[in-house]
Amino acid sequence: AFAAQGEDDKVMTFDMATTVQAWGKILDARSRNDVIPDNWAVNEQGEPTTDPFEVKALVPLSGPKGYGLMMMVDVLSGILLGLPFGSRVSSMYNDLTEGRNLGQLHIVINPSYFTDPQTFKQNISQTMKDLNAVKPAPGVKQVLYPGQNCDINEDESNLNGIEIVDEIYQYLLSDTLYNHSYDHKD
Repeated sequence: AFAAQGEDDKVMTFDMATTVQAWGKILDARSRNDVIPDNWAVNEQGEPTTDPFEVKALVPLSGPKGYGLMMMVDVLSGILLGLPFGSRVSSMYNDLTEGRNLGQLHIVINPSYFTDPQTFKQNISQTMKDLNAVKPAPGVKQVLYPGQNCDINEDESNLNGIEIVDEIYQYLLSDTLYNHSYDHKD
């Protein structure tokens, strides 16, 4: 993830998976019994699959460049810190009673070491305005700056609530979640 704050506390945020698609999209396809595009994931044999239930691994985005980016993130957030990396990172979906076994590296840069902080914020805000002013492609309503869609969705969710798949909603209401997931916590 990367974020830079502009004026009026608006933040340009870029947060992405280093794979063609995030694991949550696979779980969503499973919950809907939908197929997935054949460029998202591979099966046990390393072959492309459209069956979300056969997924063994996700495909890195942009081929070799995405693979390199994925490895860079793994080195910075795992190996460099002496923490789990690669297949040693625990799943966030398998066992909800276990905490995650993974690392994170946060690098915070003070803009005042490089430029005037107010000018920095003004330039970030100008970048956001410039991106919003770009003529959108046919069929696209507006060009958004990174993270703006999340801000829009959050505003809509605050007004209308968050849409959730019935299967997940029922799971959240069930005793399973409460009896098995949090029994080791205060």
